[in-house]
Amino acid sequence: MSTNSNDTALPFDEAAYRDILIKGGASYEVATDVARLYAQQHSQKGSPAQSNLALVGSDEEKKPDDADSPALPGKAKKIKPLSKRGHQLINTGLLIAENPPTDKDKTYMHSIMCQIGLPRSKVDGTEFERTSGNAGIYIHAGKIWDGKKFVQQPIPYGPMPRLVMAYLNTQALRTKSPIIDVGDSSSQFMKQLGYKVTGGKNGTIPSFRRQVMALSACSMTLGFTTANSAITYDGKPIAKFEAWLSDSDGQKALWPGEITFSQEYFTTLCDHAVPLDLRALNELSGSALAMDTYAMLADRLHRINGSHLFLRWANLRAQFGQEYKGKDGAKTFKDSFLLALKKVQAVYPQADVKHVRGGVLMKASPPPIPPKQLKG
Repeated sequence: MSTNSNDTALPFDEAAYRDILIKGGASYEVATDVARLYAQQHSQKGSPAQSNLALVGSDEEKKPDDADSPALPGKAKKIKPLSKRGHQLINTGLLIAENPPTDKDKTYMHSIMCQIGLPRSKVDGTEFERTSGNAGIYIHAGKIWDGKKFVQQPIPYGPMPRLVMAYLNTQALRTKSPIIDVGDSSSQFMKQLGYKVTGGKNGTIPSFRRQVMALSACSMTLGFTTANSAITYDGKPIAKFEAWLSDSDGQKALWPGEITFSQEYFTTLCDHAVPLDLRALNELSGSALAMDTYAMLADRLHRINGSHLFLRWANLRAQFGQEYKGKDGAKTFKDSFLLALKKVQAVYPQADVKHVRGGVLMKASPPPIPPKQLKG
């Protein structure tokens, strides 16, 4: 149930793959949809898929500053040919289904950022705040000293800061240290994150550096309520980041080699880290909304008490759709969220979530990293 080195389609047993997904914890409905989509890809390579699950990605190049573009009204209902990104997403889903995660496939996100993420699009001003349920995040943009003056940084946003934080979280937890080795150059670090490295004014390197410096300069207040108390972390997640902003006056731009978490952030991370499948997170990194949806489901589904949890569109928009405004904001968010959900279920088919009238219905599902693999 895979392709050969020449990407030639091989026979695909749709029913057998559906049964594999069900055995892995996927619901019959989700397993059937995902298996049907995979069968369409293998039997009609490059032809239009008849399910609206075909809208699982675009052919746009992945860039660090990319933010989610709100979907046009009705976009999720159109039938389009399966894109190059869609094929990649499907193949990653097959890889994950056929190969259980190993230690190298594990990455981690702070539980608060699984519930409420960083901004998904550029923020005007120097403050950002989002709350949802029993958690909240407040971000204040900071400044970086360039050797002569303090330079104002923006609020970090989009997919890149999410990937960076997941990488840093993972390395800190694996080494049991808040000091993380990030390599000798920004290019090397980008390659570790799976990003294409290009220079020039509009290349990926400058935008990557902008997002990393914005992340390192900002301060965050994370708040969450447990059964017994209300906990607040207030400070800079990244305590130390040494880098030059430019090569002015002949000074070559340098990379820090090490990034240091604040002890306070590191302590809360050790107690509140959520394991994710790095293969899935990387494949979803063209969309911050899809990344956030995946992280939320990975954190939430296996903790559902009772038969199900129903989330209304108003609740989902409060949690994920702050950026979707205007008279069509509610509908645009709904279309965008459903598209993101289809992408997520392609790489996390065990997620038993379906669109119902008024919102989405979530049922208890296995996490992407099986509990027996959470040790170590």
